[in-house]
Amino acid sequence: MSSVQSITSPPASAIVEPGSFLTLHYRMAGPDGKDIISTFGGKPATLSLGAGELSPAIEQRLLGMAEGARTTFELPAGAAFGDRNPELIQWVARKLLNELGDPDEKYQVGDVVQFPTPDGQGQYAGAVQQVGGAGDAVQFDFNHPLAGQPVIFEAFVIGVL
Repeated sequence: MSSVQSITSPPASAIVEPGSFLTLHYRMAGPDGKDIISTFGGKPATLSLGAGELSPAIEQRLLGMAEGARTTFELPAGAAFGDRNPELIQWVARKLLNELGDPDEKYQVGDVVQFPTPDGQGQYAGAVQQVGGAGDAVQFDFNHPLAGQPVIFEAFVIGVL
């Protein structure tokens, strides 16, 4: 009596496509090569491509990668987070800051302050650039901290759904 064996090839690796749900380790570094964020030493990230969790330029580079693939690439200045916009450097009156937060807050250059979006559903951040004389206004930079700078991105795709 002979037996018949069925041989199947292993399933093809899943490929990253628009809308894919990913589990991955990633690292982002600024132009000096220092890590800004890295998951490689801990728990991997899970995210949905196209949901705004990564910049569109980074997501575009992940498309077509297979499960288990690893890549490192550099995005040129402005590609990941846009160019610096001088119009996003603005003075905010202390009166408005008092209404939005703690009236006794002492702002210092380099502080990052969260502001509510006009609809109250989210937040955006501004970095203090200058504090006006007598504390009557504070200048904030609302650009992304990496706007106008090259970014190094490394990714290891663990799973694709």
